[in-house]
Amino acid sequence: MFLFTYGHGDRRRFRCSLHYLCAALLLSGYVSTVSAQESLTLTEATRRTLTHYPELQVFQWRFQALEAMRDTAQLTPAYELGFEAENIGGSGNFSGTDNMELTLSLSSVIELGGKRESRVAVADSRYALAQAEREAKALDSLGLVTQRFIATLTLQEKLAVSIEATQLAEQTYQLTSERVQRGAAPEAERLRAQAAVKQSRMRQAALAAELKSRKFALASLWKAEQHDFDTVSGDLFQLEEPAAFDVLYKRVAASPAITVYASEERLRDAEVSLARSQSTSNVQWSLGVRRFEDPGDSAFTAGVSVPLFSGRRNRGEVQSALAEREMVRYRRESALLDIRARLFEAWQTYQQSAAAARQIRNEVIPALEQALGQTRQAYERGRYSYVDWVSVQRELLDARLAAIDAASTALFNQALIEQLTAEPLAFDATTKPLQR
Repeated sequence: MFLFTYGHGDRRRFRCSLHYLCAALLLSGYVSTVSAQESLTLTEATRRTLTHYPELQVFQWRFQALEAMRDTAQLTPAYELGFEAENIGGSGNFSGTDNMELTLSLSSVIELGGKRESRVAVADSRYALAQAEREAKALDSLGLVTQRFIATLTLQEKLAVSIEATQLAEQTYQLTSERVQRGAAPEAERLRAQAAVKQSRMRQAALAAELKSRKFALASLWKAEQHDFDTVSGDLFQLEEPAAFDVLYKRVAASPAITVYASEERLRDAEVSLARSQSTSNVQWSLGVRRFEDPGDSAFTAGVSVPLFSGRRNRGEVQSALAEREMVRYRRESALLDIRARLFEAWQTYQQSAAAARQIRNEVIPALEQALGQTRQAYERGRYSYVDWVSVQRELLDARLAAIDAASTALFNQALIEQLTAEPLAFDATTKPLQR
């Protein structure tokens, strides 16, 4: 279980269960643990992001501000020390200070209607809302690091295919050159093969540059100036059998994206209670001592005052707080509708992409590999043309790229599904991955 700790007197804690992190750890089942300097795992990328991601670090200061607000809310009304002088510098008998009256008083307010408790409840609710928002933001950051990790892994796989394509082009050029020397093929075939090698090397260089950019974008999530890993470790084709859509949608209600609204609704309830508490008038009191200069006597003073019609004057604040509370409920319903549509689209796309990736790898690629071997033999014997051999090579390479695209699309949607539901995609822990 992941544990996020922050100070709040006795160092309050909130926990983000392990299944909340499954959105970012969808590849962890097949990721090996190796040195971060050689190959980066998704688990390590996730750990670094949670530790250094700026949008998560903001919450420690937000919690400190909320703690200070709660301390302020717990305070009782302040005492006021007053000093008053009367009958000074007037005319006639009140000229000078002979008839001066001095009053020293102490005053304060007695809060009624549970105002202090309501203020504390609002502060606690704001703190709980910040906790829920931090969980949601943590899940969003995990979804982001997962997407960038998959994008990097996808380019890494495509670069491997590009390297293979360059090797095939070089073999083709060598074989074609031998045929030209024997007079079994025209010089144009050798020139075409030579051009194909150069183009393949340019595509490989472009992919290598793009992969470097992807690595930099991934490392930027933990504020690294440069990436310190050579490769990322993972298997694009480890795809799970998804749960039914209705099962997945039921998980949404417990996800941080929705529990945020529950926390906000509790905050609005507390604000309604606070607004209603303001309808009860406070009692203002004062005690003091007054000195009369002329006779040189002193006397105690006391006073009590109560504002009138506080409930009527506060009616607008109560209505405003009630309206804010109702808006939260409708925003929650709107969010659920939006998530339902996104979840269904991701669920459908995942199934289609996973099936396509599996079919290409299990059926299309083996057939093309066999065809490539037979076509090469036929080309060497002069039974097939240069175009036939190159066409089969291109078809095989395109099929491998298509399998990579389908698998990465499936994983992108798996990451989205797990981010929306905050739980693993599969039925349960015993679900087996799709047959590769």
